Amino acid sequence: MRFRAAVALAIMITLTPAAPASAEEAPVPPAPTGSPAAPAPEETGSPAPGTGGTPAPEETGARPPQPKLEEGLAADADGARVIVEVSAPAETAPVAGEARTLPETEVVLQAPETSFIVVEATGESLAALAADPRVVSVRRDRAYSPAALASLASGLRVIGADKAHAAGVTGEGQTIAIIDTGIDPDHPALGGKVVRQACFSSTDDGSQSLCPNGLTEDVSADAETPACVHDGANLCDHGTHVAGIAHAVAPGADIIALQVFSRTTDCWEGETACLTAYESSLLRALDHVAELRDTVPGLVAVNLSLGGGMSDGACDAVPELQAMRDRVEALRAKGVAVVAAAGNEGYAGAGAPGCFSGAVTVGATGDDDHVPHWSNHGPLLDLFAPGLEIDSAVPGGGTRVYSGTSMSTPHVTGAFALLAQKDADDAPDTLLRRLGDSGRPVSYGGVRTPRIDLNAAVNGGAPAPETTAPGPEEGPGEGPGEGTAPDDPSAPAPDPSAGPEPAPAPEDTPAPADPDPVPLPTVTVTVTVTAAPAAAPAVCTRGTARRTLTAAQWATEMTRGRGGLPDGTLACYLRLAGKASTVFSEVTRASTLGTAYRVLKPAKRTERAVLESELLAAWLNWAHGAVNLTAGAGEAGTVKAVLASAEKRRLAGSPGPAPASALRKHVNTRRPS
Repeated sequence: MRFRAAVALAIMITLTPAAPASAEEAPVPPAPTGSPAAPAPEETGSPAPGTGGTPAPEETGARPPQPKLEEGLAADADGARVIVEVSAPAETAPVAGEARTLPETEVVLQAPETSFIVVEATGESLAALAADPRVVSVRRDRAYSPAALASLASGLRVIGADKAHAAGVTGEGQTIAIIDTGIDPDHPALGGKVVRQACFSSTDDGSQSLCPNGLTEDVSADAETPACVHDGANLCDHGTHVAGIAHAVAPGADIIALQVFSRTTDCWEGETACLTAYESSLLRALDHVAELRDTVPGLVAVNLSLGGGMSDGACDAVPELQAMRDRVEALRAKGVAVVAAAGNEGYAGAGAPGCFSGAVTVGATGDDDHVPHWSNHGPLLDLFAPGLEIDSAVPGGGTRVYSGTSMSTPHVTGAFALLAQKDADDAPDTLLRRLGDSGRPVSYGGVRTPRIDLNAAVNGGAPAPETTAPGPEEGPGEGPGEGTAPDDPSAPAPDPSAGPEPAPAPEDTPAPADPDPVPLPTVTVTVTVTAAPAAAPAVCTRGTARRTLTAAQWATEMTRGRGGLPDGTLACYLRLAGKASTVFSEVTRASTLGTAYRVLKPAKRTERAVLESELLAAWLNWAHGAVNLTAGAGEAGTVKAVLASAEKRRLAGSPGPAPASALRKHVNTRRPS
């Protein structure tokens, strides 16, 4: 059996490639934050809108027991890549040995000193593993993507970093960790401050390690390794860009570089090489930072300009995210702030890890303190920082301009280093409160989020006067304001118009040509980072259509030369659907025009096939801008609730006719939005 790595989720992109996605609500795992996505599981609540850190939710006792096998995996006959969590590191070897005896099962990763292994197997074998008393949980090994940058010099002045530096506060004696696509440690803009490195990069049939030694682990996170280069461009420039920003804010602080991405050719439409960060690699990197904290007392913050999934409230209770949430809390308890990008979907929320109440979640502003329409926003965010058109370092000694919450996040990571230099004994929550209390309040849509002001935080003084940004709009581009969209080299720009009214596809319409081999369905949520062209990259964001299309009409659009929307626009919409949904392309492949056509117009109209067709059409209507997740849907409540119910039924392997009928009636009916 052969498995292919999935390229499904565009993580918020606080890394160089910032991928603006949507503007609504979305499912939580796996990722970033701000875009409507499939409905999220029950949340424990959202942090109060205001300044200061979001405290961890109160523990009322032991967590209720959760099923060991993630929903939907038992019914997966095609195979899935999963994390098998065991009760103790000593159990990994015997459990891995058992896994190797099961049919159609491959142990992809068995790292020493960890309490999990990564396995690829069919549902029957995964159910057998879950029955082992040494196994704590079996869940999909989701993937995460990077977020994006702005003018660095002007941004430093906006946040008062120049005045803090003039007062002698530069982050001296502090250390920050950057978990990303690796760093060019010799870049002159980093001043020789990269003092430690590590690489955790997954490999399997569909992915290639980005560690310089080509293995799953290395002591180097050099972003100039040959595997990072594609067609003369460096795919791994995001991490160096992020590091350049953090260093500009805190030039006295040391930097720890950690590479967690892998290279794959199993990409979205139009891409031949892209990057993916599996959750298993991210967990190993977080464990590594926790270990370093014991020997590096000045390690004050870790930067995560990446994310996956979408949540409109704290995601602490989501079962599939518990392992990551526990590591965030462990770092917080050790005095390390986990600073995460909110995401670039123009959504009132964030993806993981930004949706954890223990993370410091960061959105983007321009130099004028307006919130770009693509920045995620709302009460889940802790802080704003500059993220529009940031010029920072890229591998090879040069610089590039990027936009996105990926760029905002390292501004805040650097800010923690400055405050920790001045008050070394303060806990992360105390430093966060100081940043919030001293920041300039930005008000929009009934929410107030502070934009950091290091002059006030370090040197004292009253916060700058409150500023008001346009409130979030109900509809396409729900972000609070206007502005340039984040740069995402991997995402084509959508056509903002609805395009000609497509006619339903005739029954005998042949499936469009698909130049790429059709991979098996995957369970990995991935963020794709592609080679950046010399020209400014196009942006992937929601359309502004006013009318919905039926599944048959979307099938026509996916047929090359038949529809009215450009292929690049459709590829963008498929990317957005992949991030918002827990089904596409994590369980069912729908990332190219050909695979999407076959979902929308299945050869056999089984109950499962009909449900998947209506589900994909619904997410495409949302990406097209014609559907809002908060819109009413009769007795079902909202469109989000209809989608949540349908996706849950599909994942459980019990589709039935009712979910497809509800989607057709409340979402995909041919009518104005």
